[in-house]
Amino acid sequence: MIDKTATIDENAIIGKNCNIWINTQVRENARIGNHCTIGKDVYIDHDVTIGNGCKIQNSASIFYGVTIHDEVFIGPHVCFTNDKVPRAFNQEWQISPTVVLTGASIGANTTIICGITIGEYAMIAAGSVVTHDVAPFSLVIGNPARHIGYVNKAGHRVNCQPCSNDKR
Repeated sequence: MIDKTATIDENAIIGKNCNIWINTQVRENARIGNHCTIGKDVYIDHDVTIGNGCKIQNSASIFYGVTIHDEVFIGPHVCFTNDKVPRAFNQEWQISPTVVLTGASIGANTTIICGITIGEYAMIAAGSVVTHDVAPFSLVIGNPARHIGYVNKAGHRVNCQPCSNDKR
């Protein structure tokens, strides 16, 4: 279901069984996988890739240079950046790619500084500012975000770093 107020560029690719809600914009050459839910007022920039089974909550901004793998949760008002040295007058700025790997969760109002990788099943607490790579299964919190523990695949806090086969 694509809401009638959503703006989807004709060159965007939208997978099967996706829900795209009110006032969302999906730009040219963006690719959204199957079974995704995209909340209201979301901005998905040109050439962004989003995997299968992702949930992107209201008012998230996903800019050019971001790749999101399968089953990723993006909370409301999450903002990804794509320029390490932003200047309005810089005509030669460079994209710094950001990758969010399978199963990661990013809490509400988090800012992701560009040029990093968020590992598989990592969990980022609401309101964090992520400035460095996040290891798989890590739990990070704060500004700047810092590692405080580990979560398992289900998202529950555990005492040690689990592997991707851990079903706890």
